[in-house]
Amino acid sequence: MSDKILIRVQSAEGIKRIEISPKSNLKQLYDIVQNSLKVDGFGLFLERNFATELHASGSKLVGTSLKHGDMVYLKQIAGTSSRRASTTAMENIAFNSATIQSSDKMSNTRPSNNIIEDEVDQLLFKSDGTIKRERDSKLCHHNANGRCVHCSPLEPYDESYLKEHNIKHLSFHSYIRKQTSGMDHGKYFVFDDINCRIKPGCREHPPWPKGICSKCQPSAITLNRQTYRHVDNVMFENTKIVERFLNYWRTTGHQRMGYLYGTYEQHADVPLGIRAKVAAIYEPPQESSRDSINICPDEGADDVDAVANALGLKKIGWIFTDLITKDASAGTVKQIRGIETHFLTAQECITAGELQNRHPNPCKYATNGNFGSKFVTICVTGDQTKQVHMEGYAVSAQCMALVRDNCLIPTKDAPELGYVRESTDKQYVPDVFYKEKDQYGNEVQRLARPLPVEYLLVDVPASTPLQPQYTFTEYDKRQAFPIENRYIDGHLQDFNALSNYLAAWAEEEFLEAISDFHLLIYLYKMDMLPLRQHMGPLLEAVRSKNPNKAADFKSEEVWKLLESLFQASSTGSGGTTSYPGGAAASAGNAGPDAMDLDANTWTCNHCTFINRGELNSCEICSLPR
Repeated sequence: MSDKILIRVQSAEGIKRIEISPKSNLKQLYDIVQNSLKVDGFGLFLERNFATELHASGSKLVGTSLKHGDMVYLKQIAGTSSRRASTTAMENIAFNSATIQSSDKMSNTRPSNNIIEDEVDQLLFKSDGTIKRERDSKLCHHNANGRCVHCSPLEPYDESYLKEHNIKHLSFHSYIRKQTSGMDHGKYFVFDDINCRIKPGCREHPPWPKGICSKCQPSAITLNRQTYRHVDNVMFENTKIVERFLNYWRTTGHQRMGYLYGTYEQHADVPLGIRAKVAAIYEPPQESSRDSINICPDEGADDVDAVANALGLKKIGWIFTDLITKDASAGTVKQIRGIETHFLTAQECITAGELQNRHPNPCKYATNGNFGSKFVTICVTGDQTKQVHMEGYAVSAQCMALVRDNCLIPTKDAPELGYVRESTDKQYVPDVFYKEKDQYGNEVQRLARPLPVEYLLVDVPASTPLQPQYTFTEYDKRQAFPIENRYIDGHLQDFNALSNYLAAWAEEEFLEAISDFHLLIYLYKMDMLPLRQHMGPLLEAVRSKNPNKAADFKSEEVWKLLESLFQASSTGSGGTTSYPGGAAASAGNAGPDAMDLDANTWTCNHCTFINRGELNSCEICSLPR
């Protein structure tokens, strides 16, 4: 007969049977349970209600407390202890641990001072934000220094005020004020990051697709229309910014895309609102047609951002066209988008979500330091009157999470519908739902396969001011400097275009001439004469609109060298025109003896072209000898 007895151990994972000698002590029982169930920091009890504990004693034997077939109940008390001393000690450890975790949680939910928010966010956070109201002569019966319900300031999230002024969405800071306005002043308010992926590192089961549990499985998502927006208005400083952008479509009939550079400022028309002010549009390398745009890799993107930062600007959004001419003589275009069709396609929503994920919004109420994005989307299309107009949008934080975790794809035949991926062996995708009203008026929940993209959109008004503003040059009658990456006649950026552009300006107009975003980028990226290390004072002069600093830069040696190249290029072009056939044609007519490679030719140091000895500038690049 065996000298061991069978003890049943019931835990949250089920019942486990273990064998132990009745002559073993209780400490050995704890060690066997720990090795069998792979748990730490637990207690064993005789009753289901955990009333009587079996202490891990080295002197008390198992046979004195338990007999064959008895059941003990395991209670998890702490998960980090390597040995079990007593329940009292463990309860102290658990209490202290819970206190620390509670304090950490409270500190995490409070605004973090380590996050550096945008300047406009810092100003709005310090702002009072209340909506001031004047004294009502009919309803207010107090003196001028008094206040009543009819004239006291309103909160920035007051629903009646927003409805009266036709404000569709709360501003982001109004939403924060609303969430932190209770008795606890938002003590536990925090923006949680939306996660659509399996949490890594779960050891309870094999990795996906062989196993998944409630601890690592992402929760299902129900899409809700976002009630707030990070940017409440997009303002282009003047109409010429958009007109220069649309000239490419007017010339070629092809669509065009560009990045918006500007600043964020307070928006007075919306309580605690933010307005994006656009100063320039940069057009990256792209391949476009009448119906599509393919954005190519941009090797000079960092240079553009460096110039923009030196000018006090940042990338705040993107703009694209969707224009088809209806009547060229009348200047009308077709209305492609609207409530009957779509506002943005699923592919455009995914692109907007990707760009917003690249430009997150720093927020001290977020668990990871970032929440949402101020990056806006502008679509230039036809309206109901068949005229060109702009529509502004942003995608919700839920859409950003779906795009970031590669859960959302476009549909093939319906541009207004997206599609949430189905789970595969390589990727688990949580269920995504949205709510709509059925034919009987009941609100029903549907699976987002397919998904109407209007659940992901937040509209942002786009406009221009009544009084135009100009961060850069205001072109009246002069020809503007060509825009980058336009490979059509009359739009190329080259040395001759630079020379001809600057030649049209007088000496005293140097600051106005040089204050062009596209020109400054061209000078910064110019390889022929490296200027980037010398352009700091020039960019500061443009930023501060200081003509004295601009004149100081103009007198520097590096700019004098560039002016000498302009002069040599102009005289060299005259020499070139006197030889319309070119050097190669002359050599072909006169035979090989007409070109002596030793005495009568010279090689250009810039493009290595072999020129005739009579010329003072290169026939190919027009640069001086």
